[in-house]
Amino acid sequence: MQTPGNDSGINPTLMKLLYDTTPEELIQINGLTKNFSSEQLQQFVMIYRGKRKDEQTILLTCLLGFVLIAGVHQFLLGRIGMGILYIFTAGLCFIGTAVDAINHKQLALNYNQRMIGETMAMMGMIR
Repeated sequence: MQTPGNDSGINPTLMKLLYDTTPEELIQINGLTKNFSSEQLQQFVMIYRGKRKDEQTILLTCLLGFVLIAGVHQFLLGRIGMGILYIFTAGLCFIGTAVDAINHKQLALNYNQRMIGETMAMMGMIR
């Protein structure tokens, strides 16, 4: 389903629906949804957009750990145990919070990749 001027191999409908995702996410989703019908693709996008976390949200909640309460970003990422640990240790004496602030893009990407898998499983489409 290539259009003139689109040499990237990414489904143009997917690019329109997921305009705010990272290239890594888009490539992974494109590979997994290659054989989806239009309705299946729209359903996948609707579910996935509700689950994914933005890199800036992770960074802002991580930086919140330096001034208010550490570990909020861990709760957002579904890592409850680490969130509780960060709260009681002040973000592991702020070192863990600093490391997470530096690695916020990777934290968000790992979480979003898990959500892609969960969404595929929810739709019963894992190959």
